[in-house]
Amino acid sequence: MTASVSPGVATTRSGAPLPLVSLPQGELLTVNIDQIPLFKDLVAPGIHIQTLRLDPERGEWVFLSTLAPGVELPVHYHTGSAQVWTIQGRWLYHEYPDQPQTAGSYLYEPGGSVHTFYTPEDNTEDTVALAWIEGAQVSFNEDGTFHSVMDAVTLQHLTETAAAAQGTGPVGYIHGGAAGVITS
Repeated sequence: MTASVSPGVATTRSGAPLPLVSLPQGELLTVNIDQIPLFKDLVAPGIHIQTLRLDPERGEWVFLSTLAPGVELPVHYHTGSAQVWTIQGRWLYHEYPDQPQTAGSYLYEPGGSVHTFYTPEDNTEDTVALAWIEGAQVSFNEDGTFHSVMDAVTLQHLTETAAAAQGTGPVGYIHGGAAGVITS
């Protein structure tokens, strides 16, 4: 079921009317990581992603990442905020060596934050982290030249391409506006 595209009357479970809702949802997106495919090496070698929610219209991307020891991303900045909850393992930014992110850590980064992500080579387990990112991640090479952009649209393309190649089928998303919840 997709969202209704016109305003309508919403009610409580007992039938009492509520104020007019501009875009009522026909359903909510519920995902269980046991039912979302893990796409190995989706972004780079050693970076495995389970895409939980993508909203390209709002520029939001939420994913669970499993990161092998010794993984490193290029220096990058975020055009919007990023929030990361570390569930297992350890990771750091080269620019903030005194702020290691370990199991149970929550990190908030304001837009414009510049850093170089890595998981230490001496990690004895994979690192698992949940990330909610708004906007784009713009990456650069060591010489300062442009490397790449990662955003909700890019991750949607990578996820859908990997799902088709692996035969795992479509992954559910929330698309903005009238598109609503996509489940098939």
